[in-house]
Amino acid sequence: MIAPSANAGFPIEPVIERLSARPGIQKVPSPKLTLFVRRALIDADLCAGLMARIDAHRRPSTVSDYNGDNAFRTSETCDLSRDDPLVRDLEDRLAAFLGLDPAHGEPLQGQRYAVGQEFKAHTDYFEPTGIDFDRYCAVAGQRTWTAMIYLNEVEAGGATRFKAVDKIVQPEAGKLLAWSNLRADGTPNPATLHHAMKVRAGTKYVITKWFRERPWS
Repeated sequence: MIAPSANAGFPIEPVIERLSARPGIQKVPSPKLTLFVRRALIDADLCAGLMARIDAHRRPSTVSDYNGDNAFRTSETCDLSRDDPLVRDLEDRLAAFLGLDPAHGEPLQGQRYAVGQEFKAHTDYFEPTGIDFDRYCAVAGQRTWTAMIYLNEVEAGGATRFKAVDKIVQPEAGKLLAWSNLRADGTPNPATLHHAMKVRAGTKYVITKWFRERPWS
């Protein structure tokens, strides 16, 4: 097994400074985790284009370190290709907004949640003691930052809950959530545990971009 990350050079503070200076951004006031919210980062036309792509290419979502709960993640996922100019432009825009090296970014993903679907409380980093840690982290390292954008309002349900800070974020078209999955010393931060709550009415669409410690190959 490769050694879990403890990278003292993990660049969390410069990213916090850059994001804090962005117009219209809000930082959740908590020492437990680094979480930013920015409304209306992307417009309605871009949201609609992404939702159409997700509808066309969705597949059942999967999990790492399967825990035996077949209802743990019931959403659908869409892999979005940089060959699509819309996707490429959004990926570059997200990296620039966060101030992160685009070479460290995973391919953009879309997620779709129908009524009753959810992703139970989980973290985006890979558990260093998990059976899948080597498989997912041997090359590019741990996930550092998550950038997630809601693509639509949801009739009922579908909020994202960060339990450690009692923060519930409601879906809103174009709204960005960005958080660091690691502490400043590069170790995983369990306070980033979050729950994509069940959709009660309507359909929820989001896109997610994860960044790694090393370039994604």
